[in-house]
Amino acid sequence: MEREKLYRLLRLGLEKGASDIHFQVGCLPLYRFHGELVELRYKVLTPKDTEEIVKILIEADPGGQNLEFNERDLAFELPGEGRFRVNISRQRRFYNIVLRVIPLQIAAFEDLNLPSVLRDIAALQRGYVLVTGATGMGKSTTLATMINEVNMHRKAKIVTVEDPIEFVFTHDKSIITQREIGTDTSSFPDALRAALRQDPDVIMVGEMRDLETVDTSLKAAETGHLVFSTIHTSDVASTINRLVSFFPTEEQLQVRARLADNLNAVVSLRLMVNKKQNGRVPAIEVMRSTRSIQECIKDPARTHEITEFIGRGRPEGMQTFDQHLVDLLHANKISLEAALSTATNPVDLQTKLDMEGGNFAVPVEDEEKPEAPFEIEQDGRF
Repeated sequence: MEREKLYRLLRLGLEKGASDIHFQVGCLPLYRFHGELVELRYKVLTPKDTEEIVKILIEADPGGQNLEFNERDLAFELPGEGRFRVNISRQRRFYNIVLRVIPLQIAAFEDLNLPSVLRDIAALQRGYVLVTGATGMGKSTTLATMINEVNMHRKAKIVTVEDPIEFVFTHDKSIITQREIGTDTSSFPDALRAALRQDPDVIMVGEMRDLETVDTSLKAAETGHLVFSTIHTSDVASTINRLVSFFPTEEQLQVRARLADNLNAVVSLRLMVNKKQNGRVPAIEVMRSTRSIQECIKDPARTHEITEFIGRGRPEGMQTFDQHLVDLLHANKISLEAALSTATNPVDLQTKLDMEGGNFAVPVEDEEKPEAPFEIEQDGRF
């Protein structure tokens, strides 16, 4: 595949609002819109096509242009148009390429339908803040918006450690250093230890992956820094259990005490299709640190009670998933079907809605969505 044809395929994803682009041997190019994969009626990709795509994507990567690898992560940019987080792997000896679309502009809280309490969390001066959710739920986008909030409103030194760098920040009130694993540093723990000697106010770690990263980031929070990161967990209670599980059994009670003292907020995300079927909105669970929640974090027998205390904490800006789903239903942003499929406790949610007596099954007109499949001429012209 020629370079200009690849660029046109990537531009198409940017212009149409795709979240991901897939190139796989034996398939048409695939674009993900609002969680659904849509074929591009272009041509079925050959092994030569995917190998040429890989060569173009890796030619500027510091990891080198050697094609003898089985998996590889990197970032790719169309200058002035968009960035992509790239994963290249092999399947049945051929290359498989998936690109996550990363907009050049960092979205505002309102554009992402994020609650205003996230602004308050971004304004914290110290502690540990985690954004959680499954893959593709918007963790990186939400975290970028919170970091940019710090950037716009606080004179601070921000250090990010990412694999790879996704959103590129522009200095505003803050000064920002962005470091990439494999390019600027060898690992998350090494970069975190170095960051503590770089006079940071805020540290952002791309992901909590291992014991050493969790331990070092906790130490950064304990020494007075504000630390942001992400982790692949479904809700607040599972986040606590997952962090603790990284450590040996004999250390886990001590780790719980450290988390109770330093974990200031957890923001968990679940994306769902909106009621008009032309976009997605997040359901968000928000935990803020209180004395009761700290006691639940310390005691493994009480961790399951955290969700109950979150539900009682709406005056402090907290909310459970199911509480937010009710809000989204009242705002006519999602369907009842979407709410029940996303809820933590669908039966309890349905019972609550029945008691309220609201009618949330009102149909709405479908707005225009990307065609499936949509077309591009094989010579690359639109």
